[in-house]
Amino acid sequence: MGRIIVVTSGKGGVGKTTCTANLGMALARNGRSVALMDADFGLRNLDLLLGLENRVVFTALEVLAGQCRLEQALVRDKRQTDLVLLPAAQNRNKDSVTPEQMKQLAYALTKKYDYVIIDCPAGIEMGFQNAIAAADEAIIVTTPEISAVRDADRVIGLLEAHRVKNVKLIINRIRPAMVQANDMMSVADVQEILSVPLLGIIPDDEKVIVATNRGEPLVLSEEASLSKMAFNNIVQRMEGKEIEFLDLNAAYDTLFARIRRFFK
Repeated sequence: MGRIIVVTSGKGGVGKTTCTANLGMALARNGRSVALMDADFGLRNLDLLLGLENRVVFTALEVLAGQCRLEQALVRDKRQTDLVLLPAAQNRNKDSVTPEQMKQLAYALTKKYDYVIIDCPAGIEMGFQNAIAAADEAIIVTTPEISAVRDADRVIGLLEAHRVKNVKLIINRIRPAMVQANDMMSVADVQEILSVPLLGIIPDDEKVIVATNRGEPLVLSEEASLSKMAFNNIVQRMEGKEIEFLDLNAAYDTLFARIRRFFK
């Protein structure tokens, strides 16, 4: 039976879907079979980030209505055949699916895939309840902003109330220069507030935006970057390996030193 992991946050715009796409792709590249579920009915975006939007024929709703088999609705990635997507319907709202139906879909996927990763919509209403219904584990994604951290704290409490005990944290869009200037919360600040184990730190990176707009997850890029390394390290930790966290301050200090040498 595969692991069911929900990627959530509470607040919108913190990078849940980007993390879901990159972690799923990185796991598939490591030889794991992965099914990604888009739980954002009405506003699906996971297909866009994976570059699979033109290949969606059926959605989770057609599966539940008996209009197609689960295998027919799964969109197989053209670059990594071990990665599939179960898309959400765009023309329905979040009340079109129940938590029990989400469990049914997720449990069926665990029979064939090592990982079932559910991309949770923003908020804590019905879409959130659906997304966490089947989850054994959760990844909280937050940015180092007080509003995002407060929403993440609220979501952690709701996950615990729903008996999702294995909760890990990803801090996204860290800017070391702003942290050093005391203009942004540090990793330690966020950890102190949320009190859940840290899974990864992802620096703010324009390459993520470029990759997103191209429908090519950053982990597929041939170009080296700290963000790509961060995603790959997170996947190694998900697999149970002990990987040191990136020292972003040292990395950026080295970068600026190179820039200064170039101009000299």
